[in-house]
Order: sequence, then C-alpha cells, then structure tokens
Amino acid sequence: MGSIPIISTRASFRHRRISLWLTILAISTITIKIKSIRRSPYKKPFFKKREPRTRINNYIQAPQIRVIDDSGNQLGIMPPFQALALAKEKELDLVEIAPNAKPPVCRIMDFGKYQYQKSREERQSRAKQKKFDIKGIRIGVRTDDHDLGFKKDQAEKFLQKGHKLKLEIRLRGREKAHQDLARKSLLEFIKSIAVPNKIEQEVKRFPGGFNTIISPQ
Repeated sequence: MGSIPIISTRASFRHRRISLWLTILAISTITIKIKSIRRSPYKKPFFKKREPRTRINNYIQAPQIRVIDDSGNQLGIMPPFQALALAKEKELDLVEIAPNAKPPVCRIMDFGKYQYQKSREERQSRAKQKKFDIKGIRIGVRTDDHDLGFKKDQAEKFLQKGHKLKLEIRLRGREKAHQDLARKSLLEFIKSIAVPNKIEQEVKRFPGGFNTIISPQ
C-alpha cells in the first residue's frame, strides 16, 4: 500500500517537467516568430537639394561680387544681398556670369530670357559643326583609264566636301606577286587628285592589297 503514492508522485513530477519543457519551447517559438517579422524602421531617403548650373539670386555664395546692371553699367563691388535688392527693384534676377573671376561677376538681367538666348546660341553652334565621314574608294592594278578618271573625280568631290578618303588597291591571284607595282599605282592615283590633300596614314599592306587614308589639306 505504501508504494502507490511514490509511483504517482514520480509520474506527477515527470508530467510537470514535460509541461515545463513544452511551455519553454512554445515561448521560444513565439519569440523567434516575433523576431522574424520585426522590420527595421523605414528611413526616408536623403536627397540633397541640387543647385542650378548657373547660380542666381540666393544661390550666389561669394561674400563679395562685382555687379553689372541690365544696361551694362558697372556698379562696383558689393555683397550679394545688396545687389539682389537692386535686381528686385527692377523685377529682374541677379545672375552669376563669371564664377571664376575674383570677385565673381554678376549681372542684373531677365534670367529666363538669358537661358533662351544661350540655348539658341548652342543650337546654332551645333548646327554649324559639320560631321565628316571617311569615304572609301577602291581601285585595282588593271583598272582602265576611264574608270580611274571616274574614281578620281569621285575622290575630288569627297575631299571638297571635307571628307577623308580611304583608298584601297586590291590584288587578286597572280597580281599578289607585283606588290611594288600595286604600291606605285596607289601613290600615282593620289598624285593625280587635283584637290590639295595630305596623307594621314601611310600606305600599308593588308591581306587583300594596300590601303592609305588621305584628308583635305
């Protein structure tokens, strides 16, 4: 009769220990889940305020500036806030036109009109710039005089337009044994061109013959 309580006590102790381990395991699982779903606080990205390419008005940072008014008159050296007050009186802007000068030079003007004129000048400058290509002309050792004359006229037209010329002479079959003749023919063709020119790349050998580059002089 005395052994029954001991067994029940042992079973009760084992049950409590299992319950304790289950509780600890449940708490650990909940903690892991909370850590896994926790997110770092949102940080708003930092954007630095970009200054205009041409400093105007309050963006002018020099302590002293040389000022020119809207009529082109020199107003002397003064702090920016004083020059800006003069610009506001005329409902105009204070524009830094020579930032590398000492002190920087600023002018009172209509900045919108200044930007328009500047962009128009840039467009006109780009339009005046010609794009020249390298044109190609090919001759052969046995090219007859009529074809050579046609190709010479073509070369002269290209040079007159400002283009560079890549001249090639092709060698086929047994012609490869007469490389000196091919080089000489190419140089004679260049001499026959009436438009003044200069050789930019000396005559050089390539697998199919010889070539050179000439340009207007």
